[in-house]
Parts: sequence; C-alpha cells; structure tokens
Amino acid sequence: MTLASVGSVKTAPIGSATNVHGRSLAWLAVPALVFFIAFGVIPLIGVLALSFTTWDGIGEVIPSGLDSWRATLTNPGLPHAMWVTFQVMVLSWLFQTPMSILLGVFLAGAQKYRALYSVLYFIPLLLSSAAIAITFKALLDPNFGLGTGLALPFLNQDWLGEPTLALGVVVFVVSWQYIPFHSLIYQGAVRQIPTSMYEAAQIDGAGRIRQFFSITLPQLKNTIITSSTLMVVGSLTFFDLIYVLTAGGPGDATRVLALEMYKTGFQGNLMGPASCIAVILVVVGLLLALLFRRIGGGDETSSQLEGA
Repeated sequence: MTLASVGSVKTAPIGSATNVHGRSLAWLAVPALVFFIAFGVIPLIGVLALSFTTWDGIGEVIPSGLDSWRATLTNPGLPHAMWVTFQVMVLSWLFQTPMSILLGVFLAGAQKYRALYSVLYFIPLLLSSAAIAITFKALLDPNFGLGTGLALPFLNQDWLGEPTLALGVVVFVVSWQYIPFHSLIYQGAVRQIPTSMYEAAQIDGAGRIRQFFSITLPQLKNTIITSSTLMVVGSLTFFDLIYVLTAGGPGDATRVLALEMYKTGFQGNLMGPASCIAVILVVVGLLLALLFRRIGGGDETSSQLEGA
C-alpha cells in the first residue's frame, strides 16, 4: 500500500458517529424521562392546580381562585416556618460540610482498616429517620436519658423543651444522619485527585496542612457545590425526623415549612393552602439549586481536575 493510497482512504466524519451515539443515548433516557414526568411533573402540576381550589381532603374540590394563596401568604406562621427552615438549612450546612470534607479526606487515605471505618461511618444513613428520632428523644430525656444513666449532670437539660436547645438538637441529629452520605461523596472525589500533585508538593516542602488547603480543597470545588446543593435543597424536605423528635415544638420553634404544610393540610384539612406551601417549597428549592449552580461557575462538562 502506497502513501497515496493511504491518503485516499476516506474516514467517517466524527460528527456522524457522535449523532449515532447521541440517538442511542437519547433512547436510553426515555424510561427515566417517562418516570420523571409521571412521578415528578404531573404531580407538581396537580399540586399547582390544587393550590387554586378549596378542598378539605374528603369532599368536593371547589375552585376558589387566589383565595388559598391569599390565606397562605397572609398567614403569620408562614414567615416563621420559612425562617426556621433557613436556620436549619444554614446551620446544618455549616456543621455538615467541614465534617464531611474531613471525614472524606480521612477515609480516602491509605490508613489501616479503611474499609471498616467506611462501613461504620455509613451506618447512620441506613437507619430510619423515625427510629433515629425516637432513639435521640430517649437519650436526651432529662429524667431517664443518657445524662442520668452516665451520671453527667450537664446532659440533664430539657433539650427538647427549650426553643434554642431544641433547634440545636434538630441540627445535630440531621447532621449526624447525613454526614456519612456526603463523606462518601468527598471520599470518591479525593481519590480522583492525581497523586502526582501531592508528590510535587512534597518535593517543594509542603506539609499535609498546606497540601490540604492548596491542593485538596481547590480540587474539591465542584464536589463542594454538588454536596452543598444536595444539603440545602434536601433540608427543605425534612419532615419525619422533626415530626417524631419535636413535632415542631416547643411551641413552633422547630416548625419548618414541610411540617407547616403537613399540619395545614392533614390536621387543618386545608389542602388548598397546603398545596400553596408545597409550591413555595418547590420554587425555593429550584432557586437555591440555580444559585449554587451560578456560584459554582463553569458548565456541566467542567471537571474538578480542570487545569490540573
């Protein structure tokens, strides 16, 4: 075969192969799209439509225009529930993020029994939120709880009876349950960082702390954005744990939006206003997700190792 014959060989355009694969991937996405429409879009449209009606959950659904929205937006409990929700959101993020990063970096190391540590740290995520709430409620009981059993007077406080303490307990229990999940995310991300970067830093005389702040954290930028988005948006849906642990009390100190929605709809039999709160939750979640995406910068194809 001559050089001329080699040069005359026609190759298929790259774009055509991409189109073929693109069509294949599009067909593979159809089941997920159908599932999302059936269990995401259609129920959301139904809730939005229900927010313009008056319904007690049993009788006839009566269209009422903006009456449910007026009742919801003028309800003095809504701003308070939103404020409590944002408190839980911010405080749990501030507690979970550093702990998750540190645990993820630790578990990604080469220490002995790393697999055993990973399993132990992951156990809280496998437990039911209701079971966790019942357990902590018993442990924090001022009369028969952990403080009395271990003879530690400083633990014998009314943890769930004081507004500030109750909010702190909710944040702690939520963080305790979900830190393992985010630690697993960071663990996988740290293992993707090339070891050559750390070797070069060691040659330059950088210690472990300097490597952590100069290499690990910058390379985890996109992972931090992803984890934070899951934390913040997920905190809008906290219900079962708070309902069992405090039921929104004492008073309404831990009454988050999801709990406000439940009490309005299923205890107050006001499905219209409850649907309005559900729509507000969806809108707030979308806005927060878009905000974190904007903060992260770049596009969906960017890598945490970009520019390494």
